Amino acid sequence: MDTTPARSRLDRMLGVFADVHAGEGVNALLLALNIFLILMAYYVLKPVREALILGEGSAELKSYMSAGQVVLLAFVVPFYGRLVSRFVRIRLINVVTAFFVACLLLFYVLAQFHVPLAIVFFLWIGIFNLMVVAQFWSFANDIYTKDQGERLFAIVGFGASLGAVVGSRAADTLIEPIGIYQMMLVGAGILIAQLVITNYLDRGAGHAKPASNQAAGAPPKTSGSDAFSLVFKTRYLLLMALMLMLANWVNTTGEYILGSIVKETVSKTIAAGHNAGLTEEQMIGDFYSKYFTYVNIAGLLLQLFVVSRIVKHLGVSKAVMFLPLISLGAYNVMIFVPTLNAVLSAKVAENSTDYSINNTVRNMLFLPCTYEEKFSAKQAIDSFFVRMGDVLSAGLVFLGSAVLSLQARQFALVNAVIVVAWLVLAWQVGRRYGALTEERGRKPAV
Repeated sequence: MDTTPARSRLDRMLGVFADVHAGEGVNALLLALNIFLILMAYYVLKPVREALILGEGSAELKSYMSAGQVVLLAFVVPFYGRLVSRFVRIRLINVVTAFFVACLLLFYVLAQFHVPLAIVFFLWIGIFNLMVVAQFWSFANDIYTKDQGERLFAIVGFGASLGAVVGSRAADTLIEPIGIYQMMLVGAGILIAQLVITNYLDRGAGHAKPASNQAAGAPPKTSGSDAFSLVFKTRYLLLMALMLMLANWVNTTGEYILGSIVKETVSKTIAAGHNAGLTEEQMIGDFYSKYFTYVNIAGLLLQLFVVSRIVKHLGVSKAVMFLPLISLGAYNVMIFVPTLNAVLSAKVAENSTDYSINNTVRNMLFLPCTYEEKFSAKQAIDSFFVRMGDVLSAGLVFLGSAVLSLQARQFALVNAVIVVAWLVLAWQVGRRYGALTEERGRKPAV
């Protein structure tokens, strides 16, 4: 007699996109809704950041602030690690999220008294975006077993992709009628809503029970090491940190390459009189609106129909090499065919893969990790090391443009070399993921 539980209608519907077992659909959908709201909040607040930094400051100030975020993260990440060692999982999440909500309310009050907020808010939102998103994935890693995460993260990741799209549209719709500062209150409200869902999930809603002992109120078992020490003394974590740093370095430099080719092409079009009465800003804006649309649509389709199948048939160990292989092909295209359409196609392929396959797989890499590694070390990796990629890219662009006078094709060549190093690291990370899984074993089924 078959005692296997029957799948619900929701389980069967979600089964089109991933391997959903009986009773898993509700929790997967709630987790997807959770990250949907987090990304929606970020994209609602992002235009506020741009308006403040460009209104009160300048584009140059905006670029300098990226380095400021790295310095700030060097202090914030170890402090977060101390919270990890003191608080059970749900209290940690509640305290951190409540802090960010309180900041938004404080910013709104200060704005009523015309206090300049540009620099503080820019630094704050950079920390908020990195830390809250990383914290969500730490939570998802901790309530799912390795098997569940590998099967269901594709659905959860779709929530992130959709949240970015809906958040951008919501900001576009709301910002004119309600104003810049009122958007802070909207963002705070969205964060409170997602926190309610997090607490519901932590109590073991539906069939799933948390994979660690944190929900039971047990004190977290940690080594006492700070977040950075934990990364540097654990080879798997260090390889992951370096891999993601190189990935962000490559992608950010790729955006510079695309921007320089767009600028050059538009200038030539205007000089030839083929601009149909459009200004340079209009032509550039029109190009990027199409570019972001292509990336978002491709990313959503990949997330829905491709991610779970790649993980199922190739495994996480091989799937982690998927993006660097795409990037290697993309920058070879830029080297040999540095035309606008070719570069556009290459960047759409790279970014849509990054936002879907790579974003989901990189979070799966923490599934076999300990509680401390999932929360403390992941913050260090996903915030400080990823942001260091931006700093390295800025240094490369400055050196290449101001000192060496490199052209777009030459920047693409440098990027291709970095991608090779990134690919080797991805291969090593994949191997160690498999070894770590065997060493620590699978979590008990829930």
